[in-house]
Amino acid sequence: MGFLVNPVAGMGGAVGLKGTDKLVAEAKKRGARPVSPDRAKAALEALRGLGPDVLFFTASGEMGERVLREKGFEYQVVYQAPEDTGAEDSRTACKAFLDRKIDLIVFCGGDGTARDVAGVTGDVPILGIPAGVKMHSGVFAISPEAAADLIKGYLRGELRLRETEIIDVDEEMYRSGILEARLYGLARTPYKPALVQERKQIYRSDNEDEFKDQIAIFASEFMRDGSAYIIGAGTTTSKIGAVLGIEKTLLGVDVVHDGKLICKDASEKDLLNVLDEVENAKIIISPIGAQGFVLGRGSQQISPKVLRRVGPDNLIIVATPHKLRDTPYLLVDSGDPELDKMLSGRRQVVTGYRMAQLKQVMATSEVVLVQK
Repeated sequence: MGFLVNPVAGMGGAVGLKGTDKLVAEAKKRGARPVSPDRAKAALEALRGLGPDVLFFTASGEMGERVLREKGFEYQVVYQAPEDTGAEDSRTACKAFLDRKIDLIVFCGGDGTARDVAGVTGDVPILGIPAGVKMHSGVFAISPEAAADLIKGYLRGELRLRETEIIDVDEEMYRSGILEARLYGLARTPYKPALVQERKQIYRSDNEDEFKDQIAIFASEFMRDGSAYIIGAGTTTSKIGAVLGIEKTLLGVDVVHDGKLICKDASEKDLLNVLDEVENAKIIISPIGAQGFVLGRGSQQISPKVLRRVGPDNLIIVATPHKLRDTPYLLVDSGDPELDKMLSGRRQVVTGYRMAQLKQVMATSEVVLVQK
């Protein structure tokens, strides 16, 4: 197998940059911490016991060698990576993997990394360990542990391959509140229902807009309880801002208190500062269409630290009935497995004006166990 880690993937999430493309220095300046090494190590930890006939080809240092060495796997370095890595290094490393006639390329990163890898691999299967801010492509496992399960199943000959789309968004437009997704190509990936995420879907219909209006009106009423409300990204939550008469960040996280916007496009640090100042706080989030993620994708500013401060009981999920109907269960992948389990279980989801449905919320690690 080829094994590749994008060392800077996901660093822009918690600091509110909505991506890291061309902004690594800015992310570090804001205090961003590496995300992908821990995600890669979690996948490798779940891969223990693969057997002596599995060999990883990888890139040096932070691009794969370090985590493989730490976890005790057999590997060969076939690409010497520079200290500061970029997209070209990912592509060059993958070309070196292909020269070794590998059976599968496993990479840890986000949509940008998927785009770089798929751009050179042709028909060779690829699989993504999710570590980016945004992950719209269909080559990603729902979690590092799910990636390990897919790798094992594929190597044993138990899983088929599925052709799926490589999707990426224009990050500069994304940061300005415009979601412009583009299809960059197709790739083959090991597939097992529930363990591979679906590409994000955007729902547009008159009924959808009506239910979003109802949710927003109801939210504007229950938000009068004196609590500060941390509001996640999405069109459903942005409608709440419109009803309140505030300029909600469509693809960012904002904080509203007593009907006023007190923190716009917040980072994790901003949210923790707000929590130091207010007596009570709650979080409103909406799942990503088709994928079902309520935490761990797109709103990493709402970090485990923030979630623990606010408390699991103060998490409010909102979604239209159409979106819920197409989503068998909701997923959490905060990066803190213990917290994810605390957030799991049957939860009310606000679907309209004084309307709610019970929906199962599952940690991604639970999905892996259920599939087994």
